[in-house]
Amino acid sequence: MKPWTQLDAAPIPGGGTLKLMRRGEDEFSITLGHNELMNSRLKGSEEALATLAIERTGQRPGLRFLIGGLGMGFTLRAALAALPKDAEIVVAELIPAVIAWARGPLSPIFAGCLDDPRVTLREADVATAIREGQGRYDAILLDVDNGPDGLMVEANDRLYDHAGLSHAKAALRPGGVLAVWSAGPDRNFTQRLRQSGFTVEEKTVRARAGAGGAKHMIWLAAPHGNGAATESPRPAGRRRR
Repeated sequence: MKPWTQLDAAPIPGGGTLKLMRRGEDEFSITLGHNELMNSRLKGSEEALATLAIERTGQRPGLRFLIGGLGMGFTLRAALAALPKDAEIVVAELIPAVIAWARGPLSPIFAGCLDDPRVTLREADVATAIREGQGRYDAILLDVDNGPDGLMVEANDRLYDHAGLSHAKAALRPGGVLAVWSAGPDRNFTQRLRQSGFTVEEKTVRARAGAGGAKHMIWLAAPHGNGAATESPRPAGRRRR
């Protein structure tokens, strides 16, 4: 098997280093310590984060989405493929190097999607974008950690506590949905969503779309009365990707 080669590294707020790795010509990985945060061959659940949210919002005119975490662009590309031409997508990415990688060594994966006129890319904390966006978004899609805790940046914990969920609820339009990606289930987070006034649906999705791989979790949460999600049984256990 071909070895991994480090292409670049970047510090993150609060400590730690993101590394961009490549194996062969076309396999890329972004790691934090011993955790692989994403891999260019495992995109199914990141795409599902977008497509499941769009199934809930429907195709009504003037949809406005907020995506937290640029990653390798799989969620963004899936959203662009499914959303109408008048939609707007704001992508909030905290780490400048991730944006640079998207326009540099990862540009073949992004395939020009950052130049789509529907896309606004902000070098910003998604928590700030949420707080500033009261009643602005039809969907908020979060994939900034390996689950609903601050793995990437410790301060990200505030996205998933009661106050953060309250801000997210306030930022949603009627009929809107909050979608959160995780490497595995988290019963405590499901309970916090319910306590924060959301109706919750938990969806288990595969890392490789239609081809097996690890099971990941997506929460689809709608403020009570929005009708965008229904309750589903809570799976047990949790594991990282």
